[in-house]
Amino acid sequence: MKTIDELIADGVGGKRVFVRADLNVPLDGATITDDGRIRAVQPTIAKLAQNGAKVIVASHLGRPKGAPDPAFSLAPAAARLGELLGRDVAFATDTVGDSARDTVAALGDGEVAVLENLRFNPGETSKDDAERGAFADQLAQLADLYVGDGFGAVHRKHASVYDLPARLPHAAGDLIATEVAVLKRLTEDVARPYAVVLGGAKVSDKLGVIDHLLERADRILIGGGMAYTFLAAQGHEVGISLLQKDQIPAVQGYLERAAAKGVEFVLPVDVLVSADFPDLKTKAPANPDTVAADAIPADKEGLDIGPETRELYASKLADAATIFWNGPMGVFEHPDYAGGTKAVAQGLLDSSAFTVVGGGDSAAAVRQLGFDENAFGHISTGGGASLEYLEGKTLPGLAALED
Repeated sequence: MKTIDELIADGVGGKRVFVRADLNVPLDGATITDDGRIRAVQPTIAKLAQNGAKVIVASHLGRPKGAPDPAFSLAPAAARLGELLGRDVAFATDTVGDSARDTVAALGDGEVAVLENLRFNPGETSKDDAERGAFADQLAQLADLYVGDGFGAVHRKHASVYDLPARLPHAAGDLIATEVAVLKRLTEDVARPYAVVLGGAKVSDKLGVIDHLLERADRILIGGGMAYTFLAAQGHEVGISLLQKDQIPAVQGYLERAAAKGVEFVLPVDVLVSADFPDLKTKAPANPDTVAADAIPADKEGLDIGPETRELYASKLADAATIFWNGPMGVFEHPDYAGGTKAVAQGLLDSSAFTVVGGGDSAAAVRQLGFDENAFGHISTGGGASLEYLEGKTLPGLAALED
Protein backbone atom coordinates (compact mmCIF):
# COMPACT_ATOMS: atom_id res chain seq x y z
CA MET A 1 0.00 0.00 0.00
CA LYS A 2 1.61 3.24 -1.14
CA THR A 3 1.87 5.95 1.49
CA ILE A 4 0.98 9.60 1.10
CA ASP A 5 4.63 10.49 1.74
CA GLU A 6 5.66 8.34 -1.23
CA LEU A 7 3.00 10.06 -3.33
CA ILE A 8 4.31 13.46 -2.28
CA ALA A 9 7.87 12.39 -3.01
CA ASP A 10 6.80 11.62 -6.58
CA GLY A 11 5.43 15.15 -6.80
CA VAL A 12 1.95 16.53 -6.11
CA GLY A 13 2.60 20.21 -6.80
CA GLY A 14 0.02 21.59 -9.22
CA LYS A 15 -1.79 18.25 -9.38
CA ARG A 16 -5.43 17.69 -8.50
CA VAL A 17 -5.54 15.24 -5.58
CA PHE A 18 -8.88 13.64 -4.72
CA VAL A 19 -9.02 12.87 -0.99
CA ARG A 20 -11.77 10.47 0.03
CA ALA A 21 -12.28 11.60 3.61
CA ASP A 22 -14.87 10.71 6.22
CA LEU A 23 -16.65 13.92 7.15
CA ASN A 24 -19.74 12.04 8.32
CA VAL A 25 -20.18 14.11 11.46
CA PRO A 26 -23.30 14.35 13.66
CA LEU A 27 -25.36 17.48 13.08
CA ASP A 28 -27.95 19.33 15.09
CA GLY A 29 -29.48 21.30 12.24
CA ALA A 30 -26.42 22.96 10.72
CA THR A 31 -24.37 22.70 13.91
CA ILE A 32 -21.70 20.01 14.17
CA THR A 33 -21.93 18.32 17.56
CA ASP A 34 -18.71 16.27 17.25
CA ASP A 35 -15.97 17.28 14.79
CA GLY A 36 -13.62 14.40 15.62
CA ARG A 37 -13.63 12.93 12.13
CA ILE A 38 -12.83 16.29 10.53
CA ARG A 39 -9.94 16.85 12.92
CA ALA A 40 -8.66 13.34 12.19
CA VAL A 41 -8.30 13.87 8.43
CA GLN A 42 -7.18 17.51 8.59
CA PRO A 43 -3.44 16.67 8.82
CA THR A 44 -3.54 14.70 5.56
CA ILE A 45 -5.31 17.53 3.75
CA ALA A 46 -2.91 20.11 5.20
CA LYS A 47 0.12 18.03 4.18
CA LEU A 48 -1.04 17.81 0.57
CA ALA A 49 -1.88 21.52 0.41
CA GLN A 50 1.48 22.47 1.90
CA ASN A 51 3.14 20.50 -0.89
CA GLY A 52 1.30 22.44 -3.58
CA ALA A 53 -1.52 20.03 -4.40
CA LYS A 54 -4.95 21.18 -5.49
CA VAL A 55 -6.91 19.23 -2.89
CA ILE A 56 -10.43 17.97 -3.64
CA VAL A 57 -12.07 16.58 -0.51
CA ALA A 58 -15.07 14.28 -0.85
CA SER A 59 -17.20 12.40 1.64
CA HIS A 60 -20.65 11.10 2.46
CA LEU A 61 -22.83 12.31 5.32
CA GLY A 62 -25.79 10.36 6.66
CA ARG A 63 -28.07 8.28 4.47
CA PRO A 64 -29.74 10.46 1.84
CA LYS A 65 -31.63 8.47 -0.75
CA GLY A 66 -29.45 9.15 -3.78
CA ALA A 67 -30.72 12.70 -4.26
CA PRO A 68 -29.87 16.15 -2.83
CA ASP A 69 -31.25 16.75 0.65
CA PRO A 70 -30.31 19.96 2.52
CA ALA A 71 -30.43 18.10 5.84
CA PHE A 72 -27.36 16.10 4.75
CA SER A 73 -25.31 18.86 3.14
CA LEU A 74 -21.57 18.86 3.76
CA ALA A 75 -21.50 22.67 3.86
CA PRO A 76 -21.10 22.78 7.68
CA ALA A 77 -18.25 20.26 7.49
CA ALA A 78 -16.53 22.30 4.77
CA ALA A 79 -16.77 25.42 6.93
CA ARG A 80 -15.32 23.60 9.94
CA LEU A 81 -12.50 22.16 7.84
CA GLY A 82 -11.63 25.70 6.76
CA GLU A 83 -11.47 26.79 10.41
CA LEU A 84 -9.16 23.91 11.29
CA LEU A 85 -6.92 24.56 8.29
CA GLY A 86 -6.92 28.30 8.91
CA ARG A 87 -7.71 29.02 5.28
CA ASP A 88 -10.64 29.43 2.93
CA VAL A 89 -12.12 26.17 1.65
CA ALA A 90 -14.20 26.29 -1.51
CA PHE A 91 -17.46 24.35 -1.58
CA ALA A 92 -19.07 22.76 -4.63
CA THR A 93 -22.84 22.45 -4.43
CA ASP A 94 -22.87 19.19 -6.39
CA THR A 95 -20.65 16.13 -6.84
CA VAL A 96 -19.78 15.91 -10.54
CA GLY A 97 -21.87 18.70 -12.09
CA ASP A 98 -21.10 22.25 -13.17
CA SER A 99 -20.36 23.47 -9.65
CA ALA A 100 -17.88 20.65 -8.99
CA ARG A 101 -16.10 21.15 -12.31
CA ASP A 102 -15.96 24.95 -11.94
CA THR A 103 -14.83 24.79 -8.31
CA VAL A 104 -12.01 22.37 -9.10
CA ALA A 105 -10.97 24.34 -12.16
CA ALA A 106 -10.65 27.47 -10.02
CA LEU A 107 -8.31 25.86 -7.48
CA GLY A 108 -4.81 27.23 -7.26
CA ASP A 109 -1.79 25.28 -6.01
CA GLY A 110 -2.18 24.56 -2.29
CA GLU A 111 -5.90 25.35 -2.24
CA VAL A 112 -8.68 23.11 -0.96
CA ALA A 113 -12.25 22.43 -2.05
CA VAL A 114 -14.98 20.17 -0.66
CA LEU A 115 -17.55 18.50 -2.91
CA GLU A 116 -21.17 18.11 -1.84
CA ASN A 117 -22.31 14.85 -0.25
CA LEU A 118 -21.34 11.96 -2.54
CA ARG A 119 -24.47 10.04 -1.60
CA PHE A 120 -26.57 12.70 -3.32
CA ASN A 121 -25.64 10.70 -6.43
CA PRO A 122 -27.19 7.21 -6.60
CA GLY A 123 -24.07 5.89 -8.29
CA GLU A 124 -22.06 6.22 -5.09
CA THR A 125 -23.80 3.42 -3.22
CA SER A 126 -25.25 1.43 -6.14
CA LYS A 127 -24.94 -2.34 -6.01
CA ASP A 128 -24.78 -2.32 -9.81
CA ASP A 129 -21.12 -2.35 -10.86
CA ALA A 130 -21.80 -0.44 -14.08
CA GLU A 131 -23.73 2.37 -12.38
CA ARG A 132 -21.14 2.66 -9.65
CA GLY A 133 -18.33 2.58 -12.20
CA ALA A 134 -19.95 5.30 -14.29
CA PHE A 135 -20.03 7.60 -11.27
CA ALA A 136 -16.39 6.75 -10.50
CA ASP A 137 -15.52 7.68 -14.09
CA GLN A 138 -17.09 11.11 -13.57
CA LEU A 139 -15.23 11.62 -10.30
CA ALA A 140 -11.95 10.55 -11.91
CA GLN A 141 -12.27 13.35 -14.47
CA LEU A 142 -11.91 15.85 -11.61
CA ALA A 143 -8.52 14.60 -10.41
CA ASP A 144 -5.04 13.37 -11.25
CA LEU A 145 -4.31 11.42 -8.07
CA TYR A 146 -6.30 9.67 -5.34
CA VAL A 147 -5.71 9.50 -1.59
CA GLY A 148 -7.91 7.23 0.50
CA ASP A 149 -8.21 8.55 4.05
CA GLY A 150 -11.84 7.91 5.00
CA PHE A 151 -11.36 4.95 7.31
CA GLY A 152 -14.97 5.06 8.47
CA ALA A 153 -16.06 4.12 4.94
CA VAL A 154 -13.49 1.51 3.89
CA HIS A 155 -15.85 -1.36 4.67
CA ARG A 156 -18.25 -0.07 1.98
CA LYS A 157 -18.00 -1.11 -1.67
CA HIS A 158 -18.89 2.38 -2.86
CA ALA A 159 -17.78 4.24 -5.96
CA SER A 160 -15.49 6.76 -4.27
CA VAL A 161 -14.04 4.13 -1.93
CA TYR A 162 -13.64 1.05 -4.11
CA ASP A 163 -13.98 1.93 -7.81
CA LEU A 164 -12.25 5.31 -8.02
CA PRO A 165 -8.78 4.17 -6.80
CA ALA A 166 -8.64 1.75 -9.75
CA ARG A 167 -8.93 4.73 -12.11
CA LEU A 168 -6.20 6.94 -10.63
CA PRO A 169 -2.71 6.57 -9.16
CA HIS A 170 -3.47 6.10 -5.48
CA ALA A 171 -2.09 6.05 -1.95
CA ALA A 172 -3.28 5.67 1.62
CA GLY A 173 -3.53 8.78 3.75
CA ASP A 174 -1.94 9.07 7.18
CA LEU A 175 -5.21 8.40 9.01
CA ILE A 176 -5.82 5.08 7.26
CA ALA A 177 -2.19 4.08 7.77
CA THR A 178 -2.51 4.77 11.50
CA GLU A 179 -5.83 2.93 11.80
CA VAL A 180 -4.47 -0.17 10.06
CA ALA A 181 -1.31 -0.17 12.18
CA VAL A 182 -3.41 -0.01 15.35
CA LEU A 183 -5.74 -2.79 14.24
CA LYS A 184 -2.77 -5.02 13.47
CA ARG A 185 -1.74 -4.61 17.10
CA LEU A 186 -5.15 -6.05 18.02
CA THR A 187 -4.84 -9.04 15.70
CA GLU A 188 -1.14 -9.91 15.38
CA ASP A 189 1.11 -10.75 18.34
CA VAL A 190 -1.28 -9.14 20.82
CA ALA A 191 0.12 -8.16 24.22
CA ARG A 192 -1.76 -10.13 26.90
CA PRO A 193 -3.99 -10.20 28.84
CA TYR A 194 -6.23 -8.98 26.02
CA ALA A 195 -9.54 -7.57 27.26
CA VAL A 196 -12.42 -6.56 25.00
CA VAL A 197 -15.38 -4.44 26.07
CA LEU A 198 -18.44 -4.61 23.82
CA GLY A 199 -21.59 -2.55 24.24
CA GLY A 200 -24.18 -0.84 22.12
CA ALA A 201 -27.76 -1.67 21.35
CA LYS A 202 -27.89 -4.88 19.33
CA VAL A 203 -26.02 -8.11 19.87
CA SER A 204 -26.63 -8.95 16.19
CA ASP A 205 -24.27 -6.11 15.23
CA LYS A 206 -21.46 -7.75 17.18
CA LEU A 207 -21.91 -11.46 16.42
CA GLY A 208 -19.13 -11.60 13.86
CA VAL A 209 -16.59 -9.84 16.03
CA ILE A 210 -17.52 -11.96 19.07
CA ASP A 211 -17.04 -15.09 17.00
CA HIS A 212 -13.61 -13.89 15.88
CA LEU A 213 -12.53 -12.64 19.32
CA LEU A 214 -13.36 -15.93 20.99
CA GLU A 215 -10.22 -17.21 19.28
CA ARG A 216 -8.09 -14.26 20.40
CA ALA A 217 -9.29 -12.44 23.53
CA ASP A 218 -8.65 -13.49 27.12
CA ARG A 219 -11.79 -11.84 28.49
CA ILE A 220 -14.85 -10.18 26.98
CA LEU A 221 -16.96 -7.71 28.96
CA ILE A 222 -20.52 -7.09 27.78
CA GLY A 223 -22.69 -4.02 28.39
CA GLY A 224 -25.26 -1.81 26.72
CA GLY A 225 -28.52 -3.01 25.24
CA MET A 226 -26.87 -6.18 23.94
CA ALA A 227 -26.23 -7.34 27.50
CA TYR A 228 -29.90 -8.18 28.01
CA THR A 229 -29.86 -10.82 25.29
CA PHE A 230 -26.93 -12.42 27.11
CA LEU A 231 -28.79 -12.28 30.42
CA ALA A 232 -31.87 -13.78 28.78
CA ALA A 233 -29.68 -16.53 27.35
CA GLN A 234 -28.76 -17.40 30.93
CA GLY A 235 -32.45 -17.69 31.76
CA HIS A 236 -32.92 -14.35 33.52
CA GLU A 237 -35.94 -12.05 33.31
CA VAL A 238 -35.02 -8.84 31.49
CA GLY A 239 -38.34 -6.98 31.70
CA ILE A 240 -38.93 -4.60 28.81
CA SER A 241 -35.19 -4.22 28.14
CA LEU A 242 -33.89 -4.34 24.60
CA LEU A 243 -33.92 -8.02 23.66
CA GLN A 244 -33.20 -9.92 20.46
CA LYS A 245 -34.91 -13.22 21.16
CA ASP A 246 -33.85 -14.67 17.82
CA GLN A 247 -30.19 -14.27 18.84
CA ILE A 248 -30.48 -16.20 22.12
CA PRO A 249 -29.37 -19.56 20.60
CA ALA A 250 -26.29 -17.92 19.06
CA VAL A 251 -25.44 -16.19 22.34
CA GLN A 252 -25.81 -19.45 24.25
CA GLY A 253 -23.42 -21.04 21.79
CA TYR A 254 -20.86 -18.29 22.36
CA LEU A 255 -21.09 -18.66 26.12
CA GLU A 256 -20.49 -22.41 25.79
CA ARG A 257 -17.54 -21.88 23.42
CA ALA A 258 -16.03 -19.30 25.73
CA ALA A 259 -16.24 -21.68 28.68
CA ALA A 260 -14.64 -24.47 26.65
CA LYS A 261 -11.79 -22.22 25.46
CA GLY A 262 -11.15 -20.58 28.82
CA VAL A 263 -12.22 -17.15 27.57
CA GLU A 264 -13.77 -15.21 30.43
CA PHE A 265 -17.20 -13.75 29.57
CA VAL A 266 -18.13 -11.01 32.05
CA LEU A 267 -21.77 -9.90 32.23
CA PRO A 268 -23.44 -7.22 34.38
CA VAL A 269 -24.21 -8.16 37.97
CA ASP A 270 -26.45 -5.14 38.53
CA VAL A 271 -28.22 -2.63 36.28
CA LEU A 272 -30.03 0.69 36.38
CA VAL A 273 -33.68 0.30 35.41
CA SER A 274 -36.71 2.45 34.78
CA ALA A 275 -40.23 2.05 33.45
CA ASP A 276 -39.65 5.03 31.15
CA PHE A 277 -36.96 5.78 28.59
CA PRO A 278 -35.19 9.05 29.53
CA ASP A 279 -35.82 12.34 27.74
CA LEU A 280 -32.55 12.94 25.90
CA LYS A 281 -33.43 16.51 24.89
CA THR A 282 -34.43 18.05 28.21
CA LYS A 283 -32.21 15.70 30.28
CA ALA A 284 -34.95 15.73 32.92
CA PRO A 285 -34.01 13.64 36.00
CA ALA A 286 -34.79 9.97 35.39
CA ASN A 287 -34.49 8.64 38.97
CA PRO A 288 -33.63 5.05 38.03
CA ASP A 289 -33.58 2.10 40.40
CA THR A 290 -30.60 -0.21 40.81
CA VAL A 291 -31.39 -3.93 40.80
CA ALA A 292 -29.48 -7.18 40.49
CA ALA A 293 -29.01 -8.24 36.89
CA ASP A 294 -30.98 -11.41 37.55
CA ALA A 295 -33.87 -9.52 39.17
CA ILE A 296 -35.04 -6.98 36.60
CA PRO A 297 -38.74 -6.22 37.16
CA ALA A 298 -41.05 -7.31 34.35
CA ASP A 299 -42.26 -3.73 33.78
CA LYS A 300 -38.84 -2.05 33.71
CA GLU A 301 -36.01 -1.57 31.23
CA GLY A 302 -32.30 -1.83 31.83
CA LEU A 303 -30.57 1.39 30.73
CA ASP A 304 -27.05 1.23 32.19
CA ILE A 305 -24.75 -1.08 34.10
CA GLY A 306 -24.91 -0.61 37.87
CA PRO A 307 -22.25 0.45 40.41
CA GLU A 308 -21.16 -3.09 41.31
CA THR A 309 -20.71 -3.91 37.63
CA ARG A 310 -18.66 -0.76 37.12
CA GLU A 311 -16.28 -1.84 39.86
CA LEU A 312 -16.17 -5.37 38.48
CA TYR A 313 -15.36 -4.18 34.97
CA ALA A 314 -12.67 -1.80 36.24
CA SER A 315 -11.02 -4.73 38.03
CA LYS A 316 -11.13 -6.84 34.86
CA LEU A 317 -9.37 -4.07 32.93
CA ALA A 318 -6.79 -3.18 35.56
CA ASP A 319 -4.22 -5.87 34.66
CA ALA A 320 -4.83 -5.95 30.90
CA ALA A 321 -2.00 -5.28 28.47
CA THR A 322 -4.33 -4.63 25.51
CA ILE A 323 -7.91 -3.29 25.63
CA PHE A 324 -10.35 -2.80 22.77
CA TRP A 325 -13.64 -1.05 23.55
CA ASN A 326 -16.58 -0.64 21.17
CA GLY A 327 -20.04 0.44 22.29
CA PRO A 328 -21.39 2.38 25.30
CA MET A 329 -22.58 0.65 28.46
CA GLY A 330 -25.88 2.49 28.59
CA VAL A 331 -27.80 5.54 27.42
CA PHE A 332 -24.77 7.75 28.02
CA GLU A 333 -26.47 10.75 26.40
CA HIS A 334 -28.48 11.18 29.63
CA PRO A 335 -26.47 12.05 32.77
CA ASP A 336 -28.36 9.53 34.93
CA TYR A 337 -27.25 6.70 32.63
CA ALA A 338 -23.74 7.86 31.75
CA GLY A 339 -22.02 6.33 34.78
CA GLY A 340 -21.34 2.93 33.24
CA THR A 341 -19.75 4.34 30.10
CA LYS A 342 -17.72 6.79 32.20
CA ALA A 343 -16.49 3.93 34.37
CA VAL A 344 -15.30 1.91 31.37
CA ALA A 345 -13.53 4.93 29.87
CA GLN A 346 -11.85 5.59 33.20
CA GLY A 347 -10.94 1.92 33.47
CA LEU A 348 -9.07 2.17 30.18
CA LEU A 349 -7.22 5.25 31.41
CA ASP A 350 -6.36 3.71 34.79
CA SER A 351 -4.82 0.64 33.18
CA SER A 352 -1.33 0.53 31.75
CA ALA A 353 -2.65 -1.23 28.64
CA PHE A 354 -2.51 -0.22 25.01
CA THR A 355 -6.06 1.10 24.71
CA VAL A 356 -8.17 1.39 21.57
CA VAL A 357 -11.59 3.05 21.48
CA GLY A 358 -13.33 1.51 18.48
CA GLY A 359 -15.06 4.51 16.98
CA GLY A 360 -18.78 5.15 16.67
CA ASP A 361 -20.73 5.93 19.83
CA SER A 362 -17.76 5.00 22.03
CA ALA A 363 -15.63 7.74 20.48
CA ALA A 364 -18.52 10.20 20.75
CA ALA A 365 -19.00 9.26 24.40
CA VAL A 366 -15.34 9.84 25.22
CA ARG A 367 -15.57 13.36 23.87
CA GLN A 368 -19.05 14.12 25.21
CA LEU A 369 -18.14 12.96 28.71
CA GLY A 370 -15.10 15.23 28.82
CA PHE A 371 -12.19 12.77 28.64
CA ASP A 372 -8.84 13.76 27.17
CA GLU A 373 -8.70 12.00 23.80
CA ASN A 374 -4.91 12.01 23.86
CA ALA A 375 -4.89 9.91 27.03
CA PHE A 376 -6.09 6.86 25.09
CA GLY A 377 -3.79 4.82 22.89
CA HIS A 378 -6.02 5.34 19.87
CA ILE A 379 -9.55 6.50 19.13
CA SER A 380 -10.76 5.06 15.85
CA THR A 381 -12.77 7.07 13.35
CA GLY A 382 -14.61 4.00 12.06
CA GLY A 383 -16.70 1.82 14.35
CA GLY A 384 -18.13 -0.43 11.65
CA ALA A 385 -14.85 -0.60 9.76
CA SER A 386 -12.82 -1.49 12.83
CA LEU A 387 -15.29 -4.23 13.81
CA GLU A 388 -15.23 -5.77 10.33
CA TYR A 389 -11.42 -5.69 10.33
CA LEU A 390 -11.41 -7.52 13.67
CA GLU A 391 -13.83 -10.05 12.19
CA GLY A 392 -11.15 -10.86 9.63
CA LYS A 393 -13.14 -9.52 6.69
CA THR A 394 -11.55 -8.00 3.60
CA LEU A 395 -12.41 -4.30 3.56
CA PRO A 396 -13.07 -3.08 -0.01
CA GLY A 397 -11.58 0.35 0.55
CA LEU A 398 -8.32 -1.09 1.87
CA ALA A 399 -8.11 -3.73 -0.85
CA ALA A 400 -8.53 -0.99 -3.47
CA LEU A 401 -5.47 0.85 -2.13
CA GLU A 402 -3.19 -2.17 -2.46
CA ASP A 403 -0.91 -2.11 -5.48
